[in-house]
Amino acid sequence: MKLIEEFKTFALKGNVVDMAVGIIIGGAFGKIVSSLVSDVIMPPIGLLVGGVNFTELSFVMKEAVGDNPAVTLNYGNFIQVVFDFLIVAFAIFMMVKGMNSLKKKEETQPAAPPAPPAPSKEELLLTEIRDLLKK
Repeated sequence: MKLIEEFKTFALKGNVVDMAVGIIIGGAFGKIVSSLVSDVIMPPIGLLVGGVNFTELSFVMKEAVGDNPAVTLNYGNFIQVVFDFLIVAFAIFMMVKGMNSLKKKEETQPAAPPAPPAPSKEELLLTEIRDLLKK
């Protein structure tokens, strides 16, 4: 029973749940950005460089023989994945930068000034002596 309770405590910690939500949202965000790259950004870039589809770029290392397929080095697919990564990384960077700027605005807002500390016993005694001397 103790093992189950320990696992329950671990699984229900706030950080674990937050991390799980972040991973799920990150996966969905990655799909959105990948679609943006492959369906919106890359076609015009391919058109600008002469109608090249990057994912189809490859170098044939060995031609197909009979039922054996050709051995190819698919560097175009690698270029596409690197481009996807750079756009996803930039999008996440911009999102984190925006969140950080919101945090800074929150932190820079002036808070109520702290109340002055209560006078010490020595100060109270000296004030009392001063008042008595004035009389």
